[in-house]
Amino acid sequence: MQVIGVLGGMSWESTQSYYRALNEGVKQALGGFHSARIVMFSVDFAEIETLQQQGDWEKAGKILAEAALAVERAGADFLLLATNTMHKVAPAIEQAIRIPLLHIADATAEQLQKDGITRVGLLGTRFTMEQDFYKARLQDKFGIEVIVPAEAERTTVHRIIFDELCQGEVNDDSRQRYLEVIDHLHEQGAQAVILGCTEIALLVEQSHTHVKLYDTTALHASRAVARALDS
Repeated sequence: MQVIGVLGGMSWESTQSYYRALNEGVKQALGGFHSARIVMFSVDFAEIETLQQQGDWEKAGKILAEAALAVERAGADFLLLATNTMHKVAPAIEQAIRIPLLHIADATAEQLQKDGITRVGLLGTRFTMEQDFYKARLQDKFGIEVIVPAEAERTTVHRIIFDELCQGEVNDDSRQRYLEVIDHLHEQGAQAVILGCTEIALLVEQSHTHVKLYDTTALHASRAVARALDS
């Protein structure tokens, strides 16, 4: 079994979901007392969040690249960046390390392709919904058309992530707001919706809606388990 490297803490609420999913995946595959071999570096999200708001992606990339190097030196065979938004600096991380980075958008898009999804809605932070680092990868590399919510809805989705989910708060009213946004994306022709922030699955589950949801945390972790066990 290969050692899975995890660069987490963005936020730690979603990173614990990764830890659980990785271990449950290995146990399901191998049974008994088996669990995942994991090396994790959890950053202080306050530092990263400040740089996000300042738009200083270069400095954020340097911080995460250094953390990724620590994960590599600790013996990881490949790396998971346990966040959607910070894949904006994935190139800086990849340049700093020799082990592969398993990209969260690729893990998601591979499943979308298997399921025949060609037009998908995307929820996430404002950075993920509005900038091209995520949408363009889905469109250019996998040929999947991406729809994002309207401006006011993007503001709501972003606010709930940072003001509530990253603080460990799960509110029924916010869940209803998200479900309304999901319905609107479906009405615009989205065949499914990507939960493109690792915290969103803490709020919205498939049982809450008839629209097909793709949980990036679960898909990313599942792909990592498959890679770790493939060895």
